[in-house]
Amino acid sequence: MNPTGAAPRPDDDRQTAADEVFDSLHRDIRSLRLTPGTRLSEADVARRLAVSRQPVREAFIRLGDMNLLHIRPQRATVVRRIAEADMQQARFVRTAVEIEVAQRACTAFTPGHEAEFRRNLARQARAVADDDPDGFHALDYEFHQLLCDTAGCPFVSRTIAATKLHVDRVCMISLNDRGAMATLLQDHEGIVACLGCGDREGIVALVRLHLSRLDHVIATARQKHPEYFED
Repeated sequence: MNPTGAAPRPDDDRQTAADEVFDSLHRDIRSLRLTPGTRLSEADVARRLAVSRQPVREAFIRLGDMNLLHIRPQRATVVRRIAEADMQQARFVRTAVEIEVAQRACTAFTPGHEAEFRRNLARQARAVADDDPDGFHALDYEFHQLLCDTAGCPFVSRTIAATKLHVDRVCMISLNDRGAMATLLQDHEGIVACLGCGDREGIVALVRLHLSRLDHVIATARQKHPEYFED
């Protein structure tokens, strides 16, 4: 599993300097340590990460292809602002995929799976109590990857991770509210309860509800940080 939510990699996973720069920038953009609209230069990033400019250039290109950076020749590269249309498309794809995954997981669920989910939920509860949004975010990734593993579809977690790229930044704004984390934890607990009793209809309804919360998340983020959005 990939509890950190790092960007998915090809199976040939040999780490290069460009990979390390990419991972660092991807993590900082996703977590809002680099906020939308932040200007970046190859020279500054290379100096900060103690690498040459070539791996930084390669990482910038990859992040640009993912619509996370706006690369402007002869001008500073900028962290892209958030497009609501991208998030709505991502939510549509993720809902379709995760409903199928959840139903399969209901059929395949075993006591061994339940023990893994319970450990994850306990750690989520600690993150809520500690007001730790970064920790909770990583555990949320792990929870949904556990669903994929239980369903016998671990490869699907790559699709889910890819669709979450544009949603994660908005979620990090929301997760700064302990109440929002508690609500997501409650959803997760309900999903596990449905898994335990094989309630396929119930789990579909809960997954839809869980992912529909994005609308409130977007509205909250827009209210707090309208400058982060481009539309």
